Amino acid sequence: MGRGGEDYGKRENASDAFSNQETFPAWARDVKQCEEKYKVNQELGLSCAEVEKRRQIYGWNELEKHEGTSIFKLILEQFNDTLVRILLVAAIVSFVLAWYDGEEGGEMEITAFVEPLVIFLILIVNAIVGIWQESNAEKALEALKEIQSEHANVVRDGKKVSNLPAKELVPGDIVELRAGDKVAADMRVLCLISSTVRVEQGSLTGESEAVSKTVKVVPENSDIQGKKCMVFAGTTVVNGNCICLVTHIGMNTEIGKVHSQIHEASQNEEDTPLKKKLNQFGEVLTMIIGVICALVWLINVKYFLSWEYVDGWPRNFKFSFEKCTYYFEIAVALAVAAIPEGLPAVITTCLALGTRKMAQKNALVRKLPSVETLGCTTVICSDKTGTLTTNQMAVSKLVAIGSRPGTLRSFDVEGTTYNPFDGKIQGWPVGQMDANLQMIAKISAVCNDAGVEQSGNHYVATGMPTEAALKVLVEKMGFPEGYDSSSGHGDPQRCCQLWNKIEQRIATLEFDRDRKSMGVIVNSSSGHKSLLVKGAVENLLERSSFIQLLDSSIVELDQYSRDLILQSLREMSTDALRCLGFAYKEELFEFATYNGDEDHPAHQLLLNLSNYSSIENKLIFVGLVGLRDPPRKEVRQAIEDCKAAGIRVMVITGDNKNTAEAICREIGVFGSHEDIGSRSLTGKEFMDHPDQKNHLRQSGGLLFSRAEPRHKQEIVRLLKEDGEVVAMTGDGVNDAPALKLADIGVAMGIAGTEVAKEASDMVLADDNFSTIVAAVGEGRSIYNNMKAFIRYMISSNIGEVASIFLTSALGIPEGMIPVQLLWVNLVTDGPPATALGFNPPDKDIMKKPPRRSDDSLITAWILFRYLVIGLYVGIATVGVFIIWYTHHSFLGIDLSGDGHSLVSYSQLANWGQCSSWEGFSASPFKAGSQVYKFDTNPCDYFQSGKIKASTLSLSVLVAIEMFNSLNALSEDGSLLTMPPWVNPWLLLAMSVSFGLHFLILYVPFLAQVFGIVPLSLNEWLLVLAVAFPVILIDEVLKFIGRCTTWLRYSSAKRSFKHKAE
Repeated sequence: MGRGGEDYGKRENASDAFSNQETFPAWARDVKQCEEKYKVNQELGLSCAEVEKRRQIYGWNELEKHEGTSIFKLILEQFNDTLVRILLVAAIVSFVLAWYDGEEGGEMEITAFVEPLVIFLILIVNAIVGIWQESNAEKALEALKEIQSEHANVVRDGKKVSNLPAKELVPGDIVELRAGDKVAADMRVLCLISSTVRVEQGSLTGESEAVSKTVKVVPENSDIQGKKCMVFAGTTVVNGNCICLVTHIGMNTEIGKVHSQIHEASQNEEDTPLKKKLNQFGEVLTMIIGVICALVWLINVKYFLSWEYVDGWPRNFKFSFEKCTYYFEIAVALAVAAIPEGLPAVITTCLALGTRKMAQKNALVRKLPSVETLGCTTVICSDKTGTLTTNQMAVSKLVAIGSRPGTLRSFDVEGTTYNPFDGKIQGWPVGQMDANLQMIAKISAVCNDAGVEQSGNHYVATGMPTEAALKVLVEKMGFPEGYDSSSGHGDPQRCCQLWNKIEQRIATLEFDRDRKSMGVIVNSSSGHKSLLVKGAVENLLERSSFIQLLDSSIVELDQYSRDLILQSLREMSTDALRCLGFAYKEELFEFATYNGDEDHPAHQLLLNLSNYSSIENKLIFVGLVGLRDPPRKEVRQAIEDCKAAGIRVMVITGDNKNTAEAICREIGVFGSHEDIGSRSLTGKEFMDHPDQKNHLRQSGGLLFSRAEPRHKQEIVRLLKEDGEVVAMTGDGVNDAPALKLADIGVAMGIAGTEVAKEASDMVLADDNFSTIVAAVGEGRSIYNNMKAFIRYMISSNIGEVASIFLTSALGIPEGMIPVQLLWVNLVTDGPPATALGFNPPDKDIMKKPPRRSDDSLITAWILFRYLVIGLYVGIATVGVFIIWYTHHSFLGIDLSGDGHSLVSYSQLANWGQCSSWEGFSASPFKAGSQVYKFDTNPCDYFQSGKIKASTLSLSVLVAIEMFNSLNALSEDGSLLTMPPWVNPWLLLAMSVSFGLHFLILYVPFLAQVFGIVPLSLNEWLLVLAVAFPVILIDEVLKFIGRCTTWLRYSSAKRSFKHKAE
């Protein structure tokens, strides 16, 4: 029930009313029973008092407004992420320590606050992006409300009420529907005012054509497509008008059920494979950080806590709060070093770049993580109409009468759209149409209410798609002999306009479901009247007595010719073609003088529909055509690509079984002669299947026809339960719940409803299945690139942790402060990591099977590799720190130019005891334009005097990480086979990172903030000499990796096979 169902004091009846509303199958009961059930007369309608009474029970006719997630809850949800929580704790601790240090004043006060503020800024930006994405998710429900009708024409108290607000409808209301109306509630058709009523309900049911409605009852167990005597909320009346009885309103309508399913699906949204992996990685990281921090404290506990043993028991405890906070700061520095703060930003940037590449290929990504999820898609569940097919009816076969009785001519018609210039007719006598072909063209053009218009770069139909396809056929047939073909050049309907000028229409015999044909009476340019008829082939043959041959001669329709035409009809129907026949009549004695005047006696014949069959008799049959919604040209290759990439394709459509099977054979989902008895089921048959999961596990393609929204949802749910990563396509309202539930919901940009687009993760600008396959390839490439920069960033972070850990373990002064590490993680590492997202894709990317969604980002071998690299980073950064203090030259590089004093390694490792050393002094040294002196307190040489050694450590770290980014170009490929210039963006990014490092070194204010000083040329040579070996070490490890790839791949394959079994 809608939110408008207020309590008027009679709620005790509501549950009974709802159960009655739900359980009464109006489609399976005749008109009289329906009127009795709803206590209404179609002439009088409900009384105003009765309307109020029913509103108390049923509420308003509107969709429920679900309470959205509060902004506070959305904010909290953004911190439901392990990496974010670690960052938050690190930021809070850093802030507290900065506050503590700040109270003492001094130069380091600014530096101390930079770190927590930057981390808080990262968290705020991350939360804003997350909240924006979350709030977008619920827009599908709002879009659904747009589909609802706003007004209805109702009969109440025996009077017609025009434009009654649709939300005021109640079950039992009598409503008149006319062409163009949007249906306001689910209703039972009581009577047809026009001969036919057609309703466009494809967006709800998935049918490719407008459906004719009837008053007749249908079986109680009919599916939604089979309920021919019902019209549904949100659908549109294409032609005709009728009187209906409202049976369901609000949330009990079919569209209301879809609304509930979307809401339910949105509640069950799961994390993307990438988010799951990053969370797992965060948990491992938390554990590693915890262990390392504990080790650092245990190693250094002797510096801030000491005691004496008295009688075998520890006594006289001495605790230094200052030293305790110092080592606590080291632990925080470790946390900052271990967390790849830049990772969320780089991943977002890489995914955003991916969305730009996909947009160029007509795939518009609405949710960033979907880019990565596409890469591990294992099953694509595709709608048929509009995705695999063009959703544009087209004539594919034309059958005309031959030169003598008992012969037929067949022409194949190319083209799959409403574009008259798309394809031609094979074997067509251009400019030399015989009389028989001219008559087919004439009937197709004149006995037709549709049109074709150019809209931008494509052509659209106005009116019935079938009739529009006939107009396109006429244009492909061309002008008859003797007419100027250059006139109206470029006009998509120039041939049709010519025929309508030659044959002026003066009356129409509307289509009805009994005779299944439409006729027009025309005033020919020759002066006589003719009747042109098109309709169901069998019905036209029953009313035909003659056939027209190639040379325009008329002969009797004998049994042999009749059987030959019916055989051709059966062959075309087997190929899932919809067939239409053409016939005409020359002798219209009653209409010989008729010119459309209402006072003419013949006009009375046209007012009574029952006369149409007698007028359309003794016809001359001229030919037939086969129409279909043709498959897109590029889909067959896309299906082949899916097979090569190990992706299964399942077609789920609301269309009928035969049509869907024929299309699936044509596009390669099934083989042309394959037995598909076990692979093609209706939605209902699947729901009754004893072992649904095993049915879905079959290799190769599957087809589900006549599928309802709940069937689609169930298929997606079962596939996800089985560990598949599912991409689901759809364009209609009926597809929205399944789009929301799938790992990747793909909506159609041209034919898609707003509901489907809002429920989706990706929108196809060209509605083309092959675009999805291209997007999957792009998703795989992005994932590989993401792995490259995650490997790069994590190896860098392992190096930073190793550096701090070694500093603590050796007892030397702290080499790098937290704000320096934060700068490296966020700014210096950022450009190369982002540039790795531009790595060119592997050539065989769509020849490999999809990776499993639970594949780890970092394998045991990769982790080992980067532990080795990380250890080297730690040794290099700590080593250069020690070298500066203990050596005046290294590898022939002179380091004595600044005049600093040398100390022994033992003194450096025990610097805390400096105050007890006798005669210790440190000479002043120069860094840039500044001179550092230690006259008052020589022990400051290990604290403020470490600024040059600290700068060398930071510079070695930056240089190593730049070289390491070259290592990350390929997981196992050598730099000799994949040189740096394959990705010029990476070389540019390295330049930017070095540039940023020079900026903080040589701009005095920034150098002060980061606690560093400028370096001389010799010192830079030392930095490069210590950093470069990282490339050689990784080249050796890559070589070992290549030699053992086969061994590791076989073992992974065995474990995957075991898991599958």
